[in-house]
Amino acid sequence: MTSVRLVSITQELGDDPAQVMMRQIIGLFDEYQSRENGKHVRKAMVENARQGFYNGSPIPLGYKTVEVDKRGARIKKKLAVDPVEAETVKLIFRLYRQGDGTSGPLGVKNLASWLNERGYRTRRGARFGVATVHGILTNTVYIGEWVFNKRDSRTQQPKPVNEHVTVEVPGIIPRTEFEAVSTTLKTRDPKVTAPRVVTGPILLTGIATCAGCGGAMTLRTGTSSTGRVHKYYTCSTCARQGKTGCKGRSIPMAKLDAIVVEWRTLPSGCFSLNG
Repeated sequence: MTSVRLVSITQELGDDPAQVMMRQIIGLFDEYQSRENGKHVRKAMVENARQGFYNGSPIPLGYKTVEVDKRGARIKKKLAVDPVEAETVKLIFRLYRQGDGTSGPLGVKNLASWLNERGYRTRRGARFGVATVHGILTNTVYIGEWVFNKRDSRTQQPKPVNEHVTVEVPGIIPRTEFEAVSTTLKTRDPKVTAPRVVTGPILLTGIATCAGCGGAMTLRTGTSSTGRVHKYYTCSTCARQGKTGCKGRSIPMAKLDAIVVEWRTLPSGCFSLNG
């Protein structure tokens, strides 16, 4: 195994026992000083946030920084609304709640696809992903509450709520709309409603098939603007591959279940999903 030796220009020491001990002592002092510096920097940043100033983390979509004060060589900045990007943020919330006028409310995945297909991009020029869209829909900065010190900068682990610093900034989305979106997100969250509850065994699981492609009909759910959950049997091929795989068929679960139950009480015949 190749040995490695650390060489320091300012703290060069030999290899005899006394100097090895001195090197270790110097290392301990250096580590202590580094931790102290980090502690003072964090305290300064927390105080800066408490005063309403921006600390330099990634700027949320829809905002920009503006200089508001200068203290010696230090320039103090605050978040301000970027009029152009703010319209994209409003569009994302509107699409999630209402759709684009040709469809119902869009889910997070469909919303990301909708934005990408029409050329919308993030501030860094990247395509929108599910995580990016979800992050926008759940960021309280859009109702005027920018939260600083939420996570440890090194481990990225969440910090206790009592260590968070909430900074007041200009809002983009009305609080009522943001809360409605939050409620819908919780309703659709797999952690709240397990996938097996949505797609688990029901009346026609593994029985109903699409007359167009022969693919299985799976249970899909949608939430209306009032928060009501609707269930549909939908072509799984279309769900996986889009309209290129199959034009797709959807029918309300209650309606199809009722038709099948009624059909079973009639003389033997043939039943298919053509509509």
